[in-house]
Amino acid sequence: MWSGTITFGLVSVPVDMYPAIQSDRTPLRMLSPDGVPLKRRYYSQENDRDLADDQMIRGYELSKGKYVVVTDDELERLAPDRSRDIDMRRFVDQQSIPPIYFERGYYLTPGGETEKAYRLLAKTMEDSGRVGIGTFVMRGKEYLVAITAENGILRAQTLRFSDEIRSPGDIGLPRKKKVNKAAVTKFEKLITKYSKTQLSPRELKDEQTDRMLKLVKSKQSRRKDIVKVEDESTSDGVVVDIMDVLKKSLAARR
Repeated sequence: MWSGTITFGLVSVPVDMYPAIQSDRTPLRMLSPDGVPLKRRYYSQENDRDLADDQMIRGYELSKGKYVVVTDDELERLAPDRSRDIDMRRFVDQQSIPPIYFERGYYLTPGGETEKAYRLLAKTMEDSGRVGIGTFVMRGKEYLVAITAENGILRAQTLRFSDEIRSPGDIGLPRKKKVNKAAVTKFEKLITKYSKTQLSPRELKDEQTDRMLKLVKSKQSRRKDIVKVEDESTSDGVVVDIMDVLKKSLAARR
């Protein structure tokens, strides 16, 4: 949760911000062939030695094998002020923001001891059809954000910066050309046939994730392909060879 204040002019509206999306529903851990959980590590490609945090520096790559080193102190000086405000700079028509700019969604809830300012801002923005554009700082990084209102609730969506958006020409898309009118009519009929007034949330179902969860539950019920990593030592102090235990466990299930 992030707590702060929406500010513009002489107006201040305390808010709390919560992510509007859930994390991955099917987190999969990487395991060795013997079922031992794996983890990533930093190491030197030159001597294959693991590096501690205090042995690593950051570098901006200028060209292949050539870097400019940036220190932690320099990054700290470049970081934005630790403000707790969403600084609203302007209000624009919602349709003026291309969908490709929207990134991550959040819910804004009333902060502080009163909801009056929150409800007033949400009502005014919803009636006007306007979106507030501003910036805020979270975890040391400044974000561009769009504040929208719907059904009395304020939402925030982080926006991509303009230099992050590729143009059609960047990827070789052809320029607009005239098309056959009869072909357009055919496509119009097909679109009309499959059109609905509204999109149902049921149509946004993650079927692949559902299939994955069914597979996991099926294997769990049949006790198939389940590997349990025991502690390295038993309660009586006897050291156990984990690799040997796992190999035997997997062999017994085959």
